Amino acid sequence: MKTVTLNNGVEMPMVGYGVWQIKPEECEHYVTEAINAGYRSIDTAQAYYNEEGVGRAISKCGVPRGELFITTKVWLTNAGDDRAARSIDESLRKLRTDYVDLLLIHQPFGDYYGTYRAMEAALKAGKVRAIGLSNFYDSRFVDLAENVDVKPAVVQLETHVFSQQRGMRRLCEAYGTKVMAWSPLARGMNNLFGNATLQQIASVHGKDIAQVCLKFLTDEGIIVIPQSTKPERIRSNREIDDFELTADEREAIRGLDTGKPLAADFNDPELARYLLTYDKNFNPENQ
Repeated sequence: MKTVTLNNGVEMPMVGYGVWQIKPEECEHYVTEAINAGYRSIDTAQAYYNEEGVGRAISKCGVPRGELFITTKVWLTNAGDDRAARSIDESLRKLRTDYVDLLLIHQPFGDYYGTYRAMEAALKAGKVRAIGLSNFYDSRFVDLAENVDVKPAVVQLETHVFSQQRGMRRLCEAYGTKVMAWSPLARGMNNLFGNATLQQIASVHGKDIAQVCLKFLTDEGIIVIPQSTKPERIRSNREIDDFELTADEREAIRGLDTGKPLAADFNDPELARYLLTYDKNFNPENQ
């Protein structure tokens, strides 16, 4: 399994399993499926409300904790020094682990400077091995990166063949920050699975379009966390190390980049309002 070295020397798998939108009561089952299929990196978040399912799976799977790489994220309602610190301990409890491998600020709103200070303290205390950001773009990313003691190891962004984040990748290079793709298969938008360019490349290699997309992204140095609840798809999304894209194929895929997000524009004030009230609507404890 290919890995990438983060800016603090921590090794992270290039391909992981994402659990966004997996129901809490089903999460243990699917994370177990993923681990049995060979995944060693699992990506969750406080706002997915399924950390406990991940925790049950990793505690029962039989794989030593040191061979697993667990990522979670601090949500907006836990922003700030004290609340973030308490939420980190609560995530560790739910995940049934003494530490997480990567901890991210989930959204660029609220008191994220206080959250980052709490994450730096957790890193120093050994509760976290690496820290970073999610959905921080352009000036917000640079402003935070220039004003913290520990440079972000990772920034997780909407990244796929139609939104390849070239500008953000250039910005990140100055800080040694790796880009991690959420929705690396674009949620099937923009007719991804009917795209003629991708179909042609996939047929040449005897692979499917998802595998070609994931291969392209990892070749570009982008960490990916595809999500699926289909056992065959969970397995096949990992099977990308047995073929190589040609230079011409990679260039053709680069030509699919629109330079714009498809799922979420974090400069949209309506998205900010939605995220700031998300917990009230989606937290099962509030139902």
